[in-house]
Amino acid sequence: MARQPVFNGLRSCLTASRKELSPHYRLNWQLRRLYSIQSQEDAIAKLPNIDPNALSITKTTTPKELVPPEDLVFGRSFTDHMLSIEWTASEGWLRPRIIPYQNLSLDPATCVFHYAFECFEGMKAYKTPNGDLRLFRPDRNMRRLNRSAERIALPTIDGEAFTELISRFVRMEERFVPATRGYSLYLRPTLIGTQRTLGVGPPGSALLYLIASPVGPYYPTGFKAISLAATSSAVRAWPGGVGDRKLGANYAPCIVPQLEAAKRGYHQNLWLFGEEEIVTEVGTMNFFVCLKEKGTGKKMMWTAPLDGTILEGVVRESVLELAREKLGPEGWEVEEKNYTMRELAEAADEGRLIEAFGTGTAAVVSPVRTINWRGRDVDCGLKPGEEVGEITNRMKGWIEGIQYGDVEHRWSVKL
Repeated sequence: MARQPVFNGLRSCLTASRKELSPHYRLNWQLRRLYSIQSQEDAIAKLPNIDPNALSITKTTTPKELVPPEDLVFGRSFTDHMLSIEWTASEGWLRPRIIPYQNLSLDPATCVFHYAFECFEGMKAYKTPNGDLRLFRPDRNMRRLNRSAERIALPTIDGEAFTELISRFVRMEERFVPATRGYSLYLRPTLIGTQRTLGVGPPGSALLYLIASPVGPYYPTGFKAISLAATSSAVRAWPGGVGDRKLGANYAPCIVPQLEAAKRGYHQNLWLFGEEEIVTEVGTMNFFVCLKEKGTGKKMMWTAPLDGTILEGVVRESVLELAREKLGPEGWEVEEKNYTMRELAEAADEGRLIEAFGTGTAAVVSPVRTINWRGRDVDCGLKPGEEVGEITNRMKGWIEGIQYGDVEHRWSVKL
C-alpha cells in the first residue's frame, strides 16, 4: 500500500507539468514528433525496392513426382521451389532468391507469431490449350497485397517487379501447371514480419515468399449448389477494422462459426452485419444476388459495397465489370449497395429472387441453393435438381474463357 501515494504523487507532478507547458511548446513538441515519424517513413520509402534483375536461382537436387490430376487435393502438394525475398528497415528489399522448397527457420520470439504481422494473396497460373502460361489480373493482387501490408506496418512492394518474379517462378515450375481445363497452379504470396522481439511496434525486418500448389477444379464432378447459415452472432468484418484486408488473422476466428454451421447441415456462413442484418459475405467469398425489382419486374444484380465490411475480391470486381458490360445491354441493373436479409427473404417469398452465388479465386463462382435465417430456409431460386442458375453459369464461362485463353483479354497476362 505504501506505493500508492508515491504513484499518485508522481501522477500529480506529471499533470501539473503538462498544465505548465505553453500552447506554443506543446505545438512544437507535436510537430517534432510528426516530423520524426514522417522522416522515418520517407527514409524507408527511399530504400531499394524489389529488383528482378538481381534474382538468384538454386535448383533442387531432388525433384518431386507429379501427383496425378485426379488425386490433387487443394493445398496439399507443392512444387519443387519457392521464391524468397527478405527486407530490412536499414537495407530495404534484398536480393530475391528462388530456392528449393524448404522449412522456414524463425526465432520463437519472431513478431509474426505473437502479433500476427502477416498478410497473403491467392492467385492462379493457367495453361491454355496451346501451352501458354497465364496469370489473371495480377495487378489487382499486387494492389491488394500492398493495402494489406500498409494496414499492419509491413513494407510495400513494387507490384510490377514482383509480378515479373512470379512469372519467372511459374515458368520454372511449368511442369506442375496442369494442362487440363479446370486445373491450375495455385500461387500463395505471403508477407510476414520477422523481427525477433516481444515489443509491439513496426517490424524492422520482413520476409516475402511465394509457394505454389497444383490444384483441380473446386467442383470435380460439376457444380454443387451450397446451403448457407445466416450468421449475426459473429462478425467477420466491420467498418474501420481489418476485414477488408487479406490478413491471416481474419480467417482463424471464422472457423468456429463455420463448424457450428456445419453441425446444422450448412456448408458456410452468410455474414450479417448490425441490427439491420445487412448482407455482407459468404464464408471467405464475396456474395451476389440476382432478383426482380418489386412492382416493375426489372432485373437487378446486387452485391455489398466496399465499405469495410467485405474483402475487395478480384473475381468480385471482374463479375461487376462483366455484368455491366454484358448484362447491362440485356436490361440488368448492376449495383453495389447495402441490403438486408429481410429484403432477400421477402424477394424469395414473392418469387422475385432469381439466384445467388459466391465468388472467389478457388471456385470462381459458387451457386447457393438456400439460406437458413431465423429458423427457416430461404429458397434462392434454383429449381429441384438444378445446381446452377443461368447468370452464375454464364459468369463462370466468361471468366474461365479469359483465364484459359479462349478469348484474348487485357485481364489475361501471358508469361
